[in-house]
Amino acid sequence: MLRNIKLVLAYDGTDFAGWQVQPSAATIQGTLASAIGRVTGEIVLPQGSGRTDAGVHAHRQVASFCTNSPIPVKNIAKALNDTMPPSIRVLSAQEESLEFHARKSALAKTYVYRVYRAGICPPFLARYVWHYPYQLDLSPMQQAAAEIVGEHDFTSFAAVDPEHGKDEPLSSVRRIFSSAWRSEGDEWAYTVRGNGFLHHMVRNLVGTFVLVGKGTIRPEATRQILDARKRSAAGATAPASGLFLADVEY
Repeated sequence: MLRNIKLVLAYDGTDFAGWQVQPSAATIQGTLASAIGRVTGEIVLPQGSGRTDAGVHAHRQVASFCTNSPIPVKNIAKALNDTMPPSIRVLSAQEESLEFHARKSALAKTYVYRVYRAGICPPFLARYVWHYPYQLDLSPMQQAAAEIVGEHDFTSFAAVDPEHGKDEPLSSVRRIFSSAWRSEGDEWAYTVRGNGFLHHMVRNLVGTFVLVGKGTIRPEATRQILDARKRSAAGATAPASGLFLADVEY
């Protein structure tokens, strides 16, 4: 009997060329597909809630796949974890209706971007933060982050995606439910929750907010950048190492 399995995954993306399977590179989707094949004996391409870039991490990525395997769902997570490298873990597995799709059924996602501010970055943190020890003012960055809440065309913050799927929406309009910076000791974190995100969008937002923190642009210029609808109007792309997919809501 055909079953639809939902997986919740966590992974360290440092050594992977992103989520999407590639013929000559290690990817999260490819590694997971290989593990599912070994466990079930089936050729399956699991679908993710979204494609994280090379070097980007996840606390709670969601994937789904259909299988005819009789393996009890409670055993699937353990079997996959026994097969995959320790940098990818299945946190949970559960059976869903056949209509469920990890990406198409998603209602909201939350990303967190971490910036380490002290002069020396501990080596055990370096893979998971953007080390930026230079002068920044957090207050205007908080003001700029609030400017993107609501529904906007985020063309200015999107990189051209050569692998854009034909079945994915072409619109660059997204709704952001919350967007805020917080400071915790030597680390600053940016958390953004929205109904969807464009290619490199969060990293381009962070790069722009850093320009605000440096005083290069004013917080209210964020609206002007949105209105410009040109990638050249926004800041540089922040490094992948600081970005985490924190949660997906259904």
